[in-house]
Amino acid sequence: MQPYNKNLKLPSRDLRSNMTDAEQCLWQRLRRKQILGLQFYRQKPILNFIVDFYCPVANLVIECDGGQHYTDEGLEADRVRDEALAQLGLKVLRFDNGQVLNETDAMVEQIYYIVNLRLESP
Repeated sequence: MQPYNKNLKLPSRDLRSNMTDAEQCLWQRLRRKQILGLQFYRQKPILNFIVDFYCPVANLVIECDGGQHYTDEGLEADRVRDEALAQLGLKVLRFDNGQVLNETDAMVEQIYYIVNLRLESP
């Protein structure tokens, strides 16, 4: 289990109840172990962050990014966050909401590919 801030439990529950359209679309492809039989969790607290999706077996985090992520402040916050998660051995995949909603099959193929790589390497 990854370390997390216990104060994020309630906010993560709220986020699970109020997912964006992109998050709902991606969740339909990740839930119920559809990718190589692996469990994904949504809106999972890790450290002082709440990640959109997390697969513990593959040490993989998947983020659906809206427009706020593409500002100078958003890009810097994401860089700091990704660096902190990488120090835990986690790989972060980022997709913008448009990719999730309009290129779903290609995005899922990329997730399969990355998961396979993560499982093959020690």
